[in-house]
Amino acid sequence: MAFAPMGPEASFFEVLDQHRASLLAALRRGGGEPAGRGTRLASSSEVLGSIESVIQGIITSVARNEAPAFTIDNRSSWENIKFEDSVGLQMASHCTTRKIKSDSLKSVKKFALILKILSMIYKLVQSNTYATKRDLYYTDSQLFGNQTVVDNIINDISCMLKMPRISLHILSTSKGLIAGNLRYLEEDGTRVHCTCGSTAVAVPSNIQGIRNLITDAKFLLIVEKDATFQRLLDDSFCNRMSPCIMVTGKGVPDLNTRLLVKKLWDTFHIPVFALVDADPHGIEIMCIYKYGSLAMSFEAHNLTVPAIRWLGLLPSDIKRLNIPRDTLIPLTKQDQMKLESVLKRPYVTCQPFWRKEMEIMADSKLKAEIQALTFLSSDYLSRVYLPNKLKFGGWI
Repeated sequence: MAFAPMGPEASFFEVLDQHRASLLAALRRGGGEPAGRGTRLASSSEVLGSIESVIQGIITSVARNEAPAFTIDNRSSWENIKFEDSVGLQMASHCTTRKIKSDSLKSVKKFALILKILSMIYKLVQSNTYATKRDLYYTDSQLFGNQTVVDNIINDISCMLKMPRISLHILSTSKGLIAGNLRYLEEDGTRVHCTCGSTAVAVPSNIQGIRNLITDAKFLLIVEKDATFQRLLDDSFCNRMSPCIMVTGKGVPDLNTRLLVKKLWDTFHIPVFALVDADPHGIEIMCIYKYGSLAMSFEAHNLTVPAIRWLGLLPSDIKRLNIPRDTLIPLTKQDQMKLESVLKRPYVTCQPFWRKEMEIMADSKLKAEIQALTFLSSDYLSRVYLPNKLKFGGWI
């Protein structure tokens, strides 16, 4: 299905098309990757059965005059993580666990809160209704204290039951945006037509529910920051590079933005690129999209897109483009610690070009925001830098 407006001539996309062909060939060599691959969504009866099994365990402990406890995989330790280049960071099959005990002053409140949220999830699944994490928090905000408590408990429950959050009928409020050549139907039948204009569409809150996705996009560009995303829209980047899709998670991506990027990759297998600041935090954000995060490693198959390539801003670009030193920012102590941490991550060993870029940053002790390119011209990013990178294969 054709989309308007028209972008560059077909010859512009030759290198992109070759890159896509190599990605598809790699998938075939790996046995293929069926659309929507990932953790199978559990049925309502399976979710209810799992919760009932947990509660039965508590009842059994009480009957034996034992203090009941929840056993949960430890999601905060790199020792529990295994890395596969084709999947990313995932929980090891035999990992250390932690106990949330009911007879410990330190954990008894959390034990009670897990029970309460399990009860709420049970009712949601039983009645086939959905709620956001925010909805759950406001059922008793004084009891929970803050939203982070609820968020962490939901992740613990998802990990404990070995079921993705959507199977628990819990949704997240989306903060991400999407623009470009894409149409789809939302779960309620609403037709969404993303455009290449100056207005973006909010990422849906139920990614599993969207269907009938249609695009003729040549690539998907993930943009780290909302300000950069909006600038590209204002500069008509989507129009001039059409057909394409742009997504931003507005910094560290929320779950729905990551699910959307994953769904677009699984459905269309078009090249996916990341545009982030040349700093340790930008690199880490790109790694979250590509390889996942420690906290959500138990759901890696649903969230990671290892095919993502780093388009910019590369530390080596700073010297190549003669960006003045006074537009650069010295790395703080925290930046240096973050950079050292990322360099030790297991995925860096299979990304020698990424390592080289990070070493350039470490040696210079300087970082750069994408806005540093405005020194060259106000629209250098949208009219020169990105088009040249895409045309000539300037990604790693």
